[in-house]
Amino acid sequence: MIAVPEGPAPQPGTVAGVVMDTDGAAIPGAKITVVRNGSMVDGVSTVSGGDGVFSLPRVPSGTAVTFSVSVNGFSPWTSASVTLTPGQYMELPEIKLAVAAIATEVTAIFPEELAKEQVKEEEKQRVLGVIPNFYVVYDHNAVPMTSALKFRLAMKASTDVVTFAGVGFISGIYQAADRPDFQQGAKGYGQRYGAIYADGVTDILIGGAVLPSLLHQDPRYFYQGTGTRKSRVLHALSSPFICKGDNGKWQFNYSSIGGDLASGAISNLYYPESNRGPNLVFNTALTAAGGRMINALAQEFILKKLTSGNHDKN
Repeated sequence: MIAVPEGPAPQPGTVAGVVMDTDGAAIPGAKITVVRNGSMVDGVSTVSGGDGVFSLPRVPSGTAVTFSVSVNGFSPWTSASVTLTPGQYMELPEIKLAVAAIATEVTAIFPEELAKEQVKEEEKQRVLGVIPNFYVVYDHNAVPMTSALKFRLAMKASTDVVTFAGVGFISGIYQAADRPDFQQGAKGYGQRYGAIYADGVTDILIGGAVLPSLLHQDPRYFYQGTGTRKSRVLHALSSPFICKGDNGKWQFNYSSIGGDLASGAISNLYYPESNRGPNLVFNTALTAAGGRMINALAQEFILKKLTSGNHDKN
């Protein structure tokens, strides 16, 4: 008998909902999983945000599944069996969890723990599955990062293998353009590699961790995704100058601008003498700000579709 190859799996769907208690109060940090044929579907789960809202992508379609919701202190909840059509978006009806009948201990859901889980998800975000896209927030219910998480994310971005490869590529371009004024040859390439990598590391550590921790600002880009094209363009172009504070309010982005200027000032220590001076500082800062604008525009209109691992919870 000739085996007939199976066709491609149908396009998965997306399920959203709100997790509440019996009094209608939102429950953050509840885990939502998908069950098929009595077994949990691997890699398809999420947690509810601060307002109890969740969005769960990659739900298998064309087959019967149920949804299980659980959180400490409450009885688990299971939906009725549903079968999504390919690509279907569905909102689950009211999900109300009752307080567990037997409770010997009350476990609080601390914002720090929720932030840690959200950053862990952001660390999986990669454009085309390769290029790091850690500093973009798709979850509109994201909670502020702790200082430890800001430093962790900065180190993760600075030491990613793709970062090293990108620095090598840019160093080759600078080598061909004979800038800055290092010598040519292997030694000059090494000098350019070290200078470009140092520029990036100092910028991301100071502007993405040190200053955001001191000034209580969030170094990430918050994807808007909705509204008019004009509002999204303005949101992207303002990102080098406006950021979200740890208090949830928008404010002047002292961290990003301070990081760019500090990085340019530090580069005077290792760039050739002919390249040093105020011009190096301000050119570095302007280049970084322009790069952020271009990246933010790409985030709003292109990169979300190309980014694996994002969990948009609008």
